[in-house]
Amino acid sequence: MALRVTFVAAAGSSTVLSERFEDSRPLDQAGWSEVQRVAHELLPLAAADLRYCSPAPRSRATGEGLGYAPLVQLALRDCDMGRWRGLTLGEAMAREPEAVDAWLADPRSTPHGGESLLDFIGRVGNWLDTRPAEDGCRVVAVAEPSVIRAALVYALKAPPGTYWNIDVRSLSTISVAGRPGRWSLRLESVSAQPLRA
Repeated sequence: MALRVTFVAAAGSSTVLSERFEDSRPLDQAGWSEVQRVAHELLPLAAADLRYCSPAPRSRATGEGLGYAPLVQLALRDCDMGRWRGLTLGEAMAREPEAVDAWLADPRSTPHGGESLLDFIGRVGNWLDTRPAEDGCRVVAVAEPSVIRAALVYALKAPPGTYWNIDVRSLSTISVAGRPGRWSLRLESVSAQPLRA
């Protein structure tokens, strides 16, 4: 057996187009409704040996709302976006179009004065690699979609540009299993019932 880490994407606090870099807004009523709607499906994850969340308000609220009583992990914070913090992508593009283009094209770039995509992926990957490696240990981590994308790129040893091609929906789950430096994506069936022909 290997360590299994299940990521739960924080409930949304806005529409996708109004998502902000390092969004520090609390979970709104629509987000709370989302949590209540799926809580019965995600509640079994509360039995994990270790339960964590990112420090973002909506991640903490999602974890608490699902009954996980998660421990905040600073390493699971969103990418440091420097002077773009709190802006939407459209707002950053309107202010600094060439800088945004450079940031999207080069995972090492930091035109915003914050953290590069490469460093962000490495930070989240380091957190993943330093989880207790006991056989069969189950971990649940509630985090922002960006953090989960970074974890998946790291776990799969994919090129950094792959980050932009991963779509993580609010309250979706994905698991990785393995040991430090050796992770596999794990997709699990929703039901143990066999399919009918």
